[in-house]
Amino acid sequence: MSPPREASHAGSWYSDSPRTLSRQLDAWLAQVPSEVEGIGQLPVPGARVIIAPHAGYAYSGPCAAHAYKAWDLSKAKRIFVLGPSHHYPLSTLALPQLTAYYTPLANDPLPLDTELIASLLSTKVTRSNGTDISFTTMTRSIDEDEHSIELHLPYIHRLLQLQYPNKPTSSYPPLVPIMVGSTSAATERAFGSLLAPYLADPSNAFVISSDFCHWGLRFHYTYYVPEAPKPGPRLPLSSSALPQPGGEMEDVEDDIELVSAGHSLQRRDRVHTHAPAIHESISAFDMATMAAITTGSTETFLSTIQRTGNTVCGRHPIGVVMAALEEITSEDEGKKGKFHFVRYERSSDVVDVTDSSVSYVSAFAVL
Repeated sequence: MSPPREASHAGSWYSDSPRTLSRQLDAWLAQVPSEVEGIGQLPVPGARVIIAPHAGYAYSGPCAAHAYKAWDLSKAKRIFVLGPSHHYPLSTLALPQLTAYYTPLANDPLPLDTELIASLLSTKVTRSNGTDISFTTMTRSIDEDEHSIELHLPYIHRLLQLQYPNKPTSSYPPLVPIMVGSTSAATERAFGSLLAPYLADPSNAFVISSDFCHWGLRFHYTYYVPEAPKPGPRLPLSSSALPQPGGEMEDVEDDIELVSAGHSLQRRDRVHTHAPAIHESISAFDMATMAAITTGSTETFLSTIQRTGNTVCGRHPIGVVMAALEEITSEDEGKKGKFHFVRYERSSDVVDVTDSSVSYVSAFAVL
């Protein structure tokens, strides 16, 4: 049996001290209100699916706490974690070759559901054009290089420690980590169909790992919307100021249309003081992207990404899970299976083309 995956980003992206890390996570979770306006008590019953960020904890740890505080693990017997591939070129979905993942929070690693992983590896899915595609595997080095899944493991581990204080780590609900590559819409829909029965099963919980807009020359993304609302919102924003399911589709389409009429700024460009600041523009198309997600329509979400180019790094994992949710929910079920946004933050407020920022969101869906 191969050794567990190392917590390769501990000590840099987050603390490698068990005591410090658990105190940080507990403090961030405690800062989230136990009751949220328009949403109710946390955790939200049936909120088995969350979207949360994966940047270094100094940047995204407090934002992620809002998703994890809302997450309902009361019936969880298995936890899927879907994260994007940042370094390894991949056009499908990849599963680990290992059996357990270490975090700094215990000497014993979190277990993986090796039986289900083996079953998924042997399964082919058919895309709409009739071609088959299947999961591949990620080597240990690819697995340990990637941070998008690892950054969620301490939060998952800590919540399970609090829920099962007398259980050994080895008996916790096992993980199914899935790395999602630069997948096409057809591939995402095919894998969404495969994962739909697991989403429908109340004993499964899901984490989608995603930061939102990466803005700046270093990210090769300097999109700007001249018609963005001014003044824009002051971040951080909580649920009452964020898009939620149940809104009018016409309003969502209007928001998307407005932010689609933008252009890329060049290094020497300057934004006039009477025009929206760059960070106000970022807020506008981030909010339109969130609104597209709340509709539950994968097509609307992907269209928004395509029209604005918004650099949502977890857009492919989000696309897979939204496709799965569309399989198991119907139009007449209202808000079921649609994402509620509970937090929006940004690493900084960009005012100059030479500045940069990364946006973070937390959301949940009830099934």
